[in-house]
Amino acid sequence: ACCHMTPISMELVKHTGGCHCGAVRFEVLSSPDLHVFHCNCSICTKKQNHHFIIPKSQFTLLQGLDNLTTYTFNTHVAKHTFCKTCGVQSFYSPRSNPDGYGVSPHCLDPGTVRSVTVEKFCGEKWEESMQTHKTIRDMSKPVQEK
Repeated sequence: ACCHMTPISMELVKHTGGCHCGAVRFEVLSSPDLHVFHCNCSICTKKQNHHFIIPKSQFTLLQGLDNLTTYTFNTHVAKHTFCKTCGVQSFYSPRSNPDGYGVSPHCLDPGTVRSVTVEKFCGEKWEESMQTHKTIRDMSKPVQEK
């Protein structure tokens, strides 16, 4: 049996984005059809941290490394990076996928996103949600590694 992906799921486009003041700028290679997580853990709720997950190899920080600062708590696996000037978190390293980045779709420049699908993720019961979610761990793996 042949297993192949449809061309639409393999399609990658270059999205650019950044923080509010412009000090932090990045580009990501991702589908034009974003799969965004709406998590209800304590920090995602407070920051309204909706994000899509990509492999680190598909992320390039163009500018602003010296303008980023990092907040961690609890397990200290997630690295919540944000701009020192304007306070915006445009991307971070999520606990679910420390080998990738969670990118804020609302921090992307207009013109490259075709669609957004939002999935609720119960971060209040993080361990249980991670065990039952079928694909979240794979979202930070480059396609050839899957």
